[in-house]
Amino acid sequence: MRILLSNDDGYYAIGIETLAAAVADLGEITVVAPERDRSGASNSLTLDRPLRLRRAANGFYFVNGTPTDCVHLAVTGMLDHLPDMVISGINLGANMGDDTIYSGTVAAAMEGYLLGIPSIAVSLASKRGAHFDTAARIIRQLAQRFCQGEFGEPVLLNVNVPDIPWEALRGQRVTRLGRRHKAEPAIQQVTPRHETVYWVGAAGEAADAGEDTDFHAVATDHVSVTPLQVDLTHGGQIAKVKDWLAP
Repeated sequence: MRILLSNDDGYYAIGIETLAAAVADLGEITVVAPERDRSGASNSLTLDRPLRLRRAANGFYFVNGTPTDCVHLAVTGMLDHLPDMVISGINLGANMGDDTIYSGTVAAAMEGYLLGIPSIAVSLASKRGAHFDTAARIIRQLAQRFCQGEFGEPVLLNVNVPDIPWEALRGQRVTRLGRRHKAEPAIQQVTPRHETVYWVGAAGEAADAGEDTDFHAVATDHVSVTPLQVDLTHGGQIAKVKDWLAP
């Protein structure tokens, strides 16, 4: 089995090192990740300059671009064979609800999915980073399931793992994405050079955290597994827009 690993925290991040070690014996592992932290890069591609692919001392490849660049470059230009799976992570911090729109972690997995490869994004749902090993065990189990048999159709899974010891997990739940309240206002500051700058405000708290959501699963010490799709068409509004545009 050929597995391509990527992330948005950078090739040196502990999350991707832990992930690579967890799946090392499952097949041929290739790591292609950004040269620096590209959190929040979403699905952006670098089109205004060429990309450079380099290899670090630990064997990981790194690219001076986005997470999407990394997977796209690896699949369409670097690798001789199409990977059997793309895994992105282990991200330091949750990617739930609206976060998935901005997430570079999810974007790297989504690029694999768009290129026809079963893909998984995995995140450790806290900023403490105390139990990457728990997330690694979960993703190893999921990768083994793919090794044992095909899913049957293209799949993009968004996995969020509570930052707790393995023994404290209460199981896995298949969930939908929750929703957040709107983000906090941007924070304005004045630099020592008297220039006004802004920091993007913190994400809003959960607004929709019902029992079937990713927010609820993680809050109750369950692993959240959410199948995603890429079609953004709002089917329910097609007829309404047709009526609105009618002469």
